[in-house]
Amino acid sequence: MKHQFSKLFVGLLGVIYLLSSCQKGNLLSNPNVTADNSTVPASLILNHITSNLMREEEPVISQVYKWNQFIVSNYSYYFGSNAYNWSNTSDTYDNIKYCVKMEEQAQKQYNNSTNVYFALSKFFRAYSFIWLTQRVGDIPMSQAGNPVILTPAYDTQHDVYKNSLALLDTANTLIAALISPANKDKVVDASGDIFGLTYQQWQKVINTYKLRVLISLSKRADDNADLNIKNQFATILSNPGKYPVMTSNNDNMTYKYTTITLYPPNRSGYSPYNNCENINQSFYAVTAAYNDPRIFALSCPAPAQISGGKAVSDFTAYVGEDNNKSQALMSSFTADGQHSSLSYNRYMSSASGANCEPYILIGYPELCFNIAEAANRGWVTGTSTQTWYLNGINASMSLYGLSQGKTIVVGNNDGTKPNLGTVTVDINGFLSNPNVAYSGDNASGLAQILTQKYVAFFMNSGYEAFYNWRRTGVPNFNQGGAGVGTPSNKIPLRWQYPQGEINYNNKNYQAALQSQFGGTDDINAKMWLIK
Repeated sequence: MKHQFSKLFVGLLGVIYLLSSCQKGNLLSNPNVTADNSTVPASLILNHITSNLMREEEPVISQVYKWNQFIVSNYSYYFGSNAYNWSNTSDTYDNIKYCVKMEEQAQKQYNNSTNVYFALSKFFRAYSFIWLTQRVGDIPMSQAGNPVILTPAYDTQHDVYKNSLALLDTANTLIAALISPANKDKVVDASGDIFGLTYQQWQKVINTYKLRVLISLSKRADDNADLNIKNQFATILSNPGKYPVMTSNNDNMTYKYTTITLYPPNRSGYSPYNNCENINQSFYAVTAAYNDPRIFALSCPAPAQISGGKAVSDFTAYVGEDNNKSQALMSSFTADGQHSSLSYNRYMSSASGANCEPYILIGYPELCFNIAEAANRGWVTGTSTQTWYLNGINASMSLYGLSQGKTIVVGNNDGTKPNLGTVTVDINGFLSNPNVAYSGDNASGLAQILTQKYVAFFMNSGYEAFYNWRRTGVPNFNQGGAGVGTPSNKIPLRWQYPQGEINYNNKNYQAALQSQFGGTDDINAKMWLIK
């Protein structure tokens, strides 16, 4: 051992000598690094921003969908824990930094600050700031991204939202000025934009996202007059020429999986892994219990229910697992077959995701429910709440390829056995269910809207299902049991600040904690957004 250490030490000395010898001559610039005065294609920077956005998202069958209470892991080795074991969040400063650089390079390329990359930069800035603030509370914004200011001051969450809404308005104005009959259906940037959206679609995304942001501020709509929340929402709806929004699933901001961008997290051929997770009881409580035909496409019946004689069309054969339970109480690989899993046919049979829906970041079904919610709350007039409510449900059904009278094949849980049978989709029967038929512009009707929005978020839109539950309490999430994993067995309401803030911006971080949460980075504390 001593002999080998001596040889290693002598070798390191030799490397140090060679490196020091290399420093005696004139150093050459690295040919692989762009000079400061060079022009980098804005398209290349946009590609980084859009790709990074997907890394910040947590696509299908990931941890977020356990926290959204769509699925439950019964075997930690393959599907991890169900615990809400939140600590320090990640951040979105990388995207902010690249938005600054994209504007700099777009200015060099196009000699103006009104090109499409400036419009998209405003959108991505707002998206990134809101992504972080809704996780923690107050954050650096007005000074964030400034390389001269190494310890940026924190903006209040109120101001972050106010300034982000202004950024979205600017983004809409900029892109609207660029749209013409000739280019409205042209993809903005085929090489830089992984979402492949046209000029018109990007404008719709910007305004649709703004409506999401405004409805997320519902608890602050009556005590922050300067935000003008209700009026801003109504203004967008009343002026579709100036503020176009999505009109169908064709406008969805989606990420499409391919043979190159493989479908996460499992690949085809790994059929047993689907047995390591189950459908959450919370999801079936508002779907199977209401005769919702979407469960036939998205999940499979519990094996024990089928072997016990129930038909695949029997909604009671679809049984969810309770995330309140510890994993020790859940049967590994559900050997007893008591609970349902995701549909293997849809989510596990193709590595390219060929058989499942594209991953939605911002979509038309959610827009419909946001408008319905605003109408129910009295924010807008002259629009039918029920119409938008039904539009949202039908758009969600369409996303999964469901229509009235269609026959679909119900798969099994692991792909190793023949399909279990067929069912005929009855959307009309579902819509007539007393729990689903819209009960009017009242508290019950609002709960129905929020419930159907939750269902439409199944395996898409990141944390939106959780954020909507946190804001409204709808639907009823399971908590209180050991499986939640927090000291109180309650679901936390926020994350702790990024570790980088603690390490490098500690004075401002401590001040933000004091002003918001009494000095403690408490995951159970309520931020301004939800007080």
